Amino acid sequence: MISLILSLCSLLPATSAFDLGQSTRCVAIPAEMNTCRDVGYTEMRLPNFLGHSSLEAEVIPKSQEWVPLLQTGCHPHARTFLCSLLAPVCLDTFIQPCRSLCVAVRERCAPLLACQGHAWPEDLDCDRFPAQEDMCLSPVSKEAEFFYKVLPRPTCQDCPEVEEPLAHKRVLEAFCQNNFAVKVKVHRRRMPADELEFEIEGRVEFISQGHLLPYDTRNLLQQWLFVNEACAQRLTRGGRTLVYVLAGDVRNGVVAVNRIFPWHRRDTQLSVAVRKWKHHKC
Repeated sequence: MISLILSLCSLLPATSAFDLGQSTRCVAIPAEMNTCRDVGYTEMRLPNFLGHSSLEAEVIPKSQEWVPLLQTGCHPHARTFLCSLLAPVCLDTFIQPCRSLCVAVRERCAPLLACQGHAWPEDLDCDRFPAQEDMCLSPVSKEAEFFYKVLPRPTCQDCPEVEEPLAHKRVLEAFCQNNFAVKVKVHRRRMPADELEFEIEGRVEFISQGHLLPYDTRNLLQQWLFVNEACAQRLTRGGRTLVYVLAGDVRNGVVAVNRIFPWHRRDTQLSVAVRKWKHHKC
């Protein structure tokens, strides 16, 4: 994630240097540019709003550097915002991202940059984008923004210690102190360019549903792994698929994992706690 942020910061200064009066050409969005496929158009302008003029040497590699941030799901329109800069739609006039779009994405994605010790880059000042929403790309409607705000989202947090359940009463206390508990398989695989990808394998098994029930729990926990990469690495040591019981909270629209117990086949204390939970009174 840190390498992503450094790359992100290196992308941005070129934006302010882009001249809307310069000559451009239209090219097809390459198939290798997965980030900006299926965005509603098939041709893009070169140079783009980041000053890139080469697809192979600049645009495609830079688009791949954004994938980890997009995987966090920090904002549903983050990809639209990114692609409006990397792969501007090819029309008779230049179409920049709207200021409202920039502000909405910044509010949700900037905390992830702050989590790694970086502020939202000054070169991406939202005031430099047009405020007239009929002259820019993909304004964010108030209805869509409201809908997104009511969905819970993972938070950047310190990784809880992985606790060996020495007594089932201790596990029951953890369930009582949190409003959800789930059993999950966490998998780690190595991707091209030596990148790691973490995923929740298979279905999520509910122990205590809490406030997670109405939502896509697997996707929320998957995003939690992407947001908290250091914790995901700890949970996937050795590259094996490991099983854990995660206990946490959903409060004020934020998902946090507070307790982590490893699930072993012969761990009687944890399995006893799970069985007793059905009839346990906190």
